[in-house]
Amino acid sequence: MTTGLAVFDTTVQESNEWLREIEQQLKPCDRQQAYAALRAVLHALRDRLPLDGVMGLSAQVPMLLRGVLLEGWKPGQSSEVHDPQAFAAKVQGELPPGFPRESTGTISAVLQVLVHRIDPGEVHKLVHYLPTSLRVFWPSAYAA
Repeated sequence: MTTGLAVFDTTVQESNEWLREIEQQLKPCDRQQAYAALRAVLHALRDRLPLDGVMGLSAQVPMLLRGVLLEGWKPGQSSEVHDPQAFAAKVQGELPPGFPRESTGTISAVLQVLVHRIDPGEVHKLVHYLPTSLRVFWPSAYAA
């Protein structure tokens, strides 16, 4: 099915590619669970980033996922979470009941896809906006 608008068809296709990659990272998750994982991690990350970080990240994701990222966001109200367990609990709180993976692995898997899909310079900026304690979820090349 197509929408008849290339920009919409493209963003749906790109978003599905992201979700397929998350499914692969989070086996046995299905597409709906991959979406839930992506949404939960994007929201937790967004809520911890400064305004510049959120805007930089939003420019890197497909248009459809940009809407997911910014859904419900209140600029200027960033979280002060520094503890990895509190960050993981925030993600867990956004995942549906019975989600088949634990939150720390879910976070790492989604961030692995971000690393693969967005500009390396933007990844570097995102990681360095975060306190050192929260960098543990990123692939090891970025965690230092």
